Amino acid sequence: MQHRIIVLGAGYAGAVAAGRLARRLRREDVALTLVNAGPDFVERVRMHQVAVGRELRSRPLDEMFAGTGVELRRATVTAVDADRGTVTVTDGTGGSERLAYDTLVYALGSGWDPRGVPGVAEHAHEIAGRPGALRLRARLAGLEAGRSVVVVGAGLTGLEAASEIAESRPDLDVSLVARGDLGDWLSPRGRRHLRKVFDGLGITVHERTSVTAVGADRVTTADGRSLPAAVTLWTTGFAVHPIAGATTLRTGDDGRIVVDGTMRSVSHPDVYAVGDAALVAGPGGKPLRMSCASGVPTAWQAADAIAARLTGGRLPDTSLRYFNQCVSLGRREGLIQYVTADDRAVDAALTGRLAALYKELVCKGAAWGVAHPTLGIPVRRRDVVHEPAAPDREAGAAA
Repeated sequence: MQHRIIVLGAGYAGAVAAGRLARRLRREDVALTLVNAGPDFVERVRMHQVAVGRELRSRPLDEMFAGTGVELRRATVTAVDADRGTVTVTDGTGGSERLAYDTLVYALGSGWDPRGVPGVAEHAHEIAGRPGALRLRARLAGLEAGRSVVVVGAGLTGLEAASEIAESRPDLDVSLVARGDLGDWLSPRGRRHLRKVFDGLGITVHERTSVTAVGADRVTTADGRSLPAAVTLWTTGFAVHPIAGATTLRTGDDGRIVVDGTMRSVSHPDVYAVGDAALVAGPGGKPLRMSCASGVPTAWQAADAIAARLTGGRLPDTSLRYFNQCVSLGRREGLIQYVTADDRAVDAALTGRLAALYKELVCKGAAWGVAHPTLGIPVRRRDVVHEPAAPDREAGAAA
């Protein structure tokens, strides 16, 4: 009897987890299924490039996982029953099916967060995924010279989007709205370089400013100003997929699944959460931020823990930590801000063309790791220890 492992979502975290599990477990011992709504792996960290018209390499999931033993299911996840051990999915024809699991890896990730400010959902653009990036791409392509683009949010996504748009379309009036000071989490050197690049690109920065409403052609700020905006791009943060919040899984206030150091749910030991879906404590008890930098290490940790528990091996005890924040500022400039283990900036920072090349290598390396899911250092394999499924789970699977 094979142990059934289902991975939900084939973003960075889900795809890496599935590939690592395939490498560490024998095909005759496990049935490994990867469920994803789309046919391709999407390099989410490059959506600002897609938005300005750059073409990315196609990465079909069926080619990536060919010969690995991973069964791909192109379907949308509509529900998870963590008590009975099933997930409900729908395919392109509208048909619904329940899949039973012995171990679940929840990697449904996050999307943009339009809540809280009137007009965002109706009028703003987003680049949290490929569909949103393509819509913004079409809108930008139709803008005539001199029109205004307002990027709301000065985190990593906002900085990359504003600089990419300004560099590729110097004929547009690009501005950035920052709740605090521009780059206020960076080191002094990092802040100086960021301002230098933004000044060189002609980006207007509205610091210590909050947006209270978004209209079809403008945004309104808390101090009563009205900023012209032929296009508004909303990058103020991410919201996790809502499915976990509808289950009996223990979640935090932001909807992320609460996990231990092995990415195992603290309420349901047969469920693991990785990537943006996981609420995991990093160094000093500080939750890891939603990012690719967090997602891939959590996938490694979960896959290694699952394999260890199934084979009687040693559980991973690697501490999850940060080393740097990588920011592309267009195609020719970049900023690598080195940080402490808990993500606080230190004095050291790499800037300029070398930083841009560094960031490009990081992106290519992450994509390569996903595209070659079973390559790596050989690991010792043991027989899977099977545990009988609970009676109610078998009933749930058959219902």
